[in-house]
Parts: sequence; C-alpha cells; structure tokens
Amino acid sequence: MSDKQSAGSKIILKVLPYLSLLSVLAIWELVVDTGVVPNTLLATPIQVIELFFYKLTHADPDGSVLLIHALTSIGEALTGYVLALAIGIPLGLLMGWFVVAEGLARPIFEMIRPIPPVAWIPLAIFWFGIGLTGKAFIIWASGMVPCVINSFVGVRMTNPVYIRMARTYGASDWEIFRKICIPSALPMVFGGLQVALAASWTALVAAELIAADTGLGFLITMGRRLLMPDMIVLGMLMVGLTGVIIGVIIDRVEKRLVAGVRR
Repeated sequence: MSDKQSAGSKIILKVLPYLSLLSVLAIWELVVDTGVVPNTLLATPIQVIELFFYKLTHADPDGSVLLIHALTSIGEALTGYVLALAIGIPLGLLMGWFVVAEGLARPIFEMIRPIPPVAWIPLAIFWFGIGLTGKAFIIWASGMVPCVINSFVGVRMTNPVYIRMARTYGASDWEIFRKICIPSALPMVFGGLQVALAASWTALVAAELIAADTGLGFLITMGRRLLMPDMIVLGMLMVGLTGVIIGVIIDRVEKRLVAGVRR
C-alpha cells in the first residue's frame, strides 16, 4: 500500500506543475472573456498565441519577425553577461582570499555597487549609442555585482580546517586558493550566476525599452505605442521563457561541474 501511495505521490508531483499552468491560463482567459478586465488592457492567452505564430513569419507592425527580436536580445544579454562573469567571478575570488586584492578593489566596488543599473543607461547611450556595445555595458554593470559578491562570500565560507591542514602540509597561499578555496566556492559562484542572469535580463529589457530598434524590450515598447496588449504580453513571455532556458542550462552545467570537482 505504501508503494502505491509513493507512486501516486510521484505522479501527482509531476502533473501538478502542468495543472497549475493550465489553471492560470484558464483563469486568465475567463477574466478577459467575461469583461472583468477589458480586452483593451489585457490580451487573452489565445490572442497571444495567435500573435506568436503570426510574428514567426511577419515583420509588421513593428518591423522585425519574432526570431530577430529574440536573437538580438540573446546576443546582447550574453555579451554583457559573459563579460560580467569573466570579470566579476575572478575579482570576487581574489578579493575573498588575497588581502591586497580586497584592499585595492573593494572600496571602488562598494562605491559603484549601490548605483542602479538603469542609472547607467543615459551615460551608456552617450558613450556607446543604442547598439550592442551600450547595452552590453549596462548588462555588465548589472550582472557583475552578484558575481563579485557571491564569489567573495564563497571563498570566505571555505572550511578553515581544510586551510589549516593544507598549511600544515606546506601548501602555499596560491595552492590553497586554487585547490581548496575555488572548489569550495563553486556552489556560491553558481548561485551568483543565477542572480546575475536575472539582473542582466532586467537591465537588458530596461535598456531596450528606452533606446533600441530591435529586441524583446523594443517589442514591448512597440506594443505600448501601438496599443496592442497582446504584443506587450508576448514580449514579456518571450523574455521569461528565454531567461528560463538559459537558467536551466546554467543549472545543468553547475551540477556537472560541482560533481566533477567533488570526485
């Protein structure tokens, strides 16, 4: 009996996410169809799906097909995101272990950290224009902060017993940093990657809402200008879906890398 209950619980857990999604879509459709929320303010799921298939092959009314918008946003996001990882993670790791690195970099980082990423948008437009470079800079500024913080904290959370044992066997500071601190910090580092991803997408959409001629943020802006709530919702859903896909990829890379280090 307990085995049957366990099997039933597993099936329910697998089905629940789909039931939850279908329930939200059904309530959404019902709320708009019954006029609780006017169709001029919110499109129905069916209208959004119809526009999705239409935009796969048609550039009007905003000037580009959906794939161009998505690829533009992904390219801009990944450029800034990779730069944030390439700079933020090593910087945070070094600050967490080496006193000189912390003394040099932390005052500047603490001064820049509280500045909201959207505050950089006017300067980024002034310096780089509305192209890839300007948006990549904004995303870099947004994504670097969680990378630095999580990497720094990950190193500081290294078990001191391992460090003392390594010193007992004559390991140098660089060897301890490379062989003990970095592997120990990996879970926190990958946690920072997920936070940085969310921050990067937020900054990207904000940048594209203000200054862009393609991209998912631009699609949302055009939906507002054209009074098309279905286009606004489509842009928002595409942003969420793309972010989820990248997040899943990061999660799988984390599991494989951390498992390899533990072996």
